[in-house]
Amino acid sequence: MTDLKTEIDTLQSLIGQADPNTRYRHEPDLRHMIERLRANDVAVPDPVKRLHQILLSEAIEAEFDNMPI
Repeated sequence: MTDLKTEIDTLQSLIGQADPNTRYRHEPDLRHMIERLRANDVAVPDPVKRLHQILLSEAIEAEFDNMPI
């Protein structure tokens, strides 16, 4: 559990320091981390859930921004 906690804290820090225009690219890493937490019967902290939702929204927005008109 301690290793998972350290990993999630490190990932959150990395996402927090990332360029706001590209931080959504960390969504797969965060999703994988959430899956690992759940597989180990560890409750996913609410801030992590919220961050994941934000990254998903940013990824969807970025996809539409790159769509030709």
